[in-house]
Amino acid sequence: MKILMVLTSHEKLGDTGKDTGFWLEEFAAPYYVFKDAGADIVLASPKGGQPPLDPSSNTKDAQTAATDRYKKDPVAQAHLGSTEKLSSVSAEDFDAIFYPGGHGPLWDLANNADSIKLIETFAASDRPVAAVCHAPAVFKETKGPDGKPLVSDKTVTGFTNSEEDAVELTDVVPFLVEDMLKANGGKFERGNDWASFVATDGKLITGQNPASSEAAAEKLLEILKA
Repeated sequence: MKILMVLTSHEKLGDTGKDTGFWLEEFAAPYYVFKDAGADIVLASPKGGQPPLDPSSNTKDAQTAATDRYKKDPVAQAHLGSTEKLSSVSAEDFDAIFYPGGHGPLWDLANNADSIKLIETFAASDRPVAAVCHAPAVFKETKGPDGKPLVSDKTVTGFTNSEEDAVELTDVVPFLVEDMLKANGGKFERGNDWASFVATDGKLITGQNPASSEAAAEKLLEILKA
């Protein structure tokens, strides 16, 4: 069982002068779900190397058991610090693909040609594709085998407009995940703000927010083992 996890390389939060990147819980929770299941995990990002960490995900109130475990795990830290370049990986080598969120993917992974090709290849070959929180941004330009947006007529979720309002970034982000998924024909569903909520449609798995990342990873494993 070999799983590709794709992280953002984007580190600037629009024109705010603040930093962004990937969200720590959304990497750490799935990483350990996969590792504890015996999966072979490969990490990749557009630029390769160390992906930028969203500093907001490293505050005391954003920590979880998984993030605490990561901070005590030098092997995982070294793994994350040496991600492969996204352009160098091949979909044929993996059983599933998982995208952690953070605001970064809105800028670089939403229109990354290598990411689009990977997702479309996985979908066309009926292999699991999962994305959490802001990472469903990766479905902005992806198409299904029928030429329609990949999420068209599929049940999906992602970071909601109300959650974006709550973090006061509605006017900063290049687009809103919820609005984009709906515009692409997705059947958007959601739970309460900040509560774990996962939508599954066939082998497409989406999680609403950071709290959903572990459940989304567990769902991906469930599908792989079916």
